[in-house]
Amino acid sequence: MSTLRKLPPGRIIAATHNPGKVKELGVLLADIGFTPVSAGELGLPEPDETADTFRGNAELKALAAARAANEPALADDSGLACDGLSGAPGIYSARWAGPGKDFRGAMQKVEDGLKAETTDDGEVDRRASFICVLSLAWPDGHVESFEGVVRGQLVFPPRGDRGFGYDPIFVPEGETETFGEMDQDKKHAMSHRAAAFAQLRAFLSA
Repeated sequence: MSTLRKLPPGRIIAATHNPGKVKELGVLLADIGFTPVSAGELGLPEPDETADTFRGNAELKALAAARAANEPALADDSGLACDGLSGAPGIYSARWAGPGKDFRGAMQKVEDGLKAETTDDGEVDRRASFICVLSLAWPDGHVESFEGVVRGQLVFPPRGDRGFGYDPIFVPEGETETFGEMDQDKKHAMSHRAAAFAQLRAFLSA
């Protein structure tokens, strides 16, 4: 077990080139005194995501940014893992949408894949998880990671035009609406990202 490390409030590098993610981070961390600055703004390169787990990729991205900027950096990796597809698309969730970010096409791939796995008695395993790992890294290689998971069921055709990515086919356990139909404040309070951020915030503010 690594020695617990603290981080004083102030600037933190967000290991992403996505302005939307940086804005979201800013909102989530503002009240505990952290201001994210994106790797994109600083001209830091994006590393290849070569790990085979969400945690591995999040840590890889956070460490690359922390070492390049010589400051602590925060990265996330997240995606949809379908039980009936042996965990796919998993770490390849964004790649299934292609360079054009065609998530309608990606959701169709999920549906087609599940149909191909239908059992002889017509059963389709629609269970799935959304997973998010947040990794906070220091230039010396120390990393703290936080994982959030929300379980649910897949529905087809996609429902709702709120949210993004695979939200329109995912109904979280205990709910009847997809993340694509749900009030976004409600979604953000219960999502995989919210669960990971709750752990991160507890760590930063302890």
